[in-house]
Amino acid sequence: MNLSSEVTSFLDDQKHPLRKEIEQLRNYILSANTDLTENVKWNGPNYCFNSEDRITMKIHPPKNIQIIFHRGAKKQEQPKEKLVEDNFKLLTWKENDRAIATFHNITDIVDAENGLTEIVKMWIIATK
Repeated sequence: MNLSSEVTSFLDDQKHPLRKEIEQLRNYILSANTDLTENVKWNGPNYCFNSEDRITMKIHPPKNIQIIFHRGAKKQEQPKEKLVEDNFKLLTWKENDRAIATFHNITDIVDAENGLTEIVKMWIIATK
């Protein structure tokens, strides 16, 4: 796995009350695709494929953690349909190329492991 020391140091400084949950999500995301790289962007862990931002973790405010699936910072032409099929009912769609998965605790995260890793895999394929 490509756990980034930059992200680990950033999280150490945050003293976040959901650190255990954040670490679990980091592991799930990075294990879903070995070509993902991790950095800090928008004040949270961010995941890139071929140096393009694709998945960002929103960790503030610390009431929950959101995984934002996107196609980068620049607005792009919208696809006619949602980029991936969410058979796991984890995603809230903001646009056809932007969705959010929200987790409140470690149980939510552990229960979503298979669905989340599948969505990460599908997202990377759909946004190559």
